[in-house]
Amino acid sequence: MTDAALTIRDLRLRSVVVPLKRPLVTRVVTIDKAAFVLIDLETEEGVTGRAYLFGYSLAGNACFVPPLRWLADAMKGETVDPETLYPKARKALTLMGHEGIAMMAVSGFDMACWDAYAKAQGKPLVEVLGGKPGKVPAYNSNGLGLIGSEAVADEAQTLIAEGKYTAVKVRLGRETLDDDLTAFRAVRNAIGPDILLPVDFNQGLDVDEAILRGQALDAEDAYWIEEPIRYDDLDGNARIARDVETPIQNGENFYGPEAAARAIEAKALDYLMPDVERIGGVSGWMQTAKIAEAAGIPVSSHLFPEFSSHLLAATPTAHWLEFTDWAAPLMATLVEVEDGHVQISSTPGAGVEWNEEAVEKYAVTL
Repeated sequence: MTDAALTIRDLRLRSVVVPLKRPLVTRVVTIDKAAFVLIDLETEEGVTGRAYLFGYSLAGNACFVPPLRWLADAMKGETVDPETLYPKARKALTLMGHEGIAMMAVSGFDMACWDAYAKAQGKPLVEVLGGKPGKVPAYNSNGLGLIGSEAVADEAQTLIAEGKYTAVKVRLGRETLDDDLTAFRAVRNAIGPDILLPVDFNQGLDVDEAILRGQALDAEDAYWIEEPIRYDDLDGNARIARDVETPIQNGENFYGPEAAARAIEAKALDYLMPDVERIGGVSGWMQTAKIAEAAGIPVSSHLFPEFSSHLLAATPTAHWLEFTDWAAPLMATLVEVEDGHVQISSTPGAGVEWNEEAVEKYAVTL
């Protein structure tokens, strides 16, 4: 810690639901509204650490509140030293388990701690983590769901133009392989050969179907294949990674660094995509980054561009940032995208400050 030590007073929690500009249609769910729990970590010294969790729905938001309140009570009076508080937070919720909602609550608490910690030092989070401010390559992930081929082709062109992106992600998992190939080819024909096209099945296939479709995509210049089956079927994912040439991306649903280590050991992925909400917040991410570095695995992010940009810039094997604007209406300052890159915020902390007028507008009582 620096001389600017902080003491935890409380957590302020608010629930909001924000309509999406483009509803996201996937193999397993359609998302047309984004539900978030906003976390303000209040300190006795007046510095506030801010973070948010993505609850997917109002019911999901409600699940976050009890464990976060539990953490607020357990951590009151503690000094904001994130590396010390991360294991304490996990231990505080150990009776609730070390995955699922418990880990997501720990992640939100940890993110808010790191934001406050960096603010107390007057530095952007990336510098506190040992990285440098700058830009990280990003792909636009704000659409390209399971919609018609003509519509998906038109939307791809729009998404690329929004920030001069060099990559966009296409959701697959239609009823048949031919339907998927038709949609993929429509996008490729619309945008040309130079744009990278990762694809995402959102865990919607079984192993045999994933291998069938993956091998077909080997001839289609897909950049990676994301979550073709259940994320935690490590044996199945290892079979797919072995039998399909296109790199297999997994990790957005891994809970804690331990899960990432197990998947890498099982050879169940080629690329790793931690989600800061599930992997253990900033602390869990940085531990996972070391595991990936030792294994030589490229690391991309999932959602949370405000925090993820800082984290990727401090990750030795950094790959791609997934850019979504779902939380943008709640932010006082928007994430900047230029020439396919996200500019890391240079303000102290992670750059998360609320647009209070918007928060009031979208607030929903739990």
